[in-house]
Formats: sequence, C-alpha cells, structure tokens
Amino acid sequence: MDLDLEQVVKLARIDLTQDEKERIAPQMAEILKYVEKLKELDVADVEPTAHAVPLTNVMRADEVGESIAHEEALRNAPKKSNGLFVVPKIVE
Repeated sequence: MDLDLEQVVKLARIDLTQDEKERIAPQMAEILKYVEKLKELDVADVEPTAHAVPLTNVMRADEVGESIAHEEALRNAPKKSNGLFVVPKIVE
C-alpha cells in the first residue's frame, strides 16, 4: 500500500476496504505524478491570487430607506410582548 494513500485516508478520516485501496492507489499515483509535473513550472513572476478570474461584488449598496411602522410590523404577530415578537424557545 502506498504511504501517500494511507496518509490521505487517515487525514480524510475515511474507511476504505482493501479492494478500494487497491483500486484508488494507481489513481492517486497518477495525481501525484501530475502534481510533480506542475512543480516544474516557473511561477516566480506570477502574483498569488485567491481566484483565477477577478471577482466583483454583485450586491447593491446598502442604503437607508423607508421602513414600516413598529406597530404595523407587529400587527400580524401571533404573540407579542412589550412591543417585541414572542417566538418559541429553541435552545435548551
């Protein structure tokens, strides 16, 4: 059994049968060969980024606007007390 596969299985906290390990070991070896090939690339002049393409925020600006009156917000509340919504307790 390949030591790298055993380490990945341990880190991932998964249980594999011997048959699964034998089937996955060659796939893992191919992946590791590809990673070694990538290490040959010269990336000295490449700036590290979090994403391959630039991302922009698509959300609108948060602006203060009109809101409903306090009494209207509570109008259809099934339960209310002291001007607040009363909700079921979910934490014990």
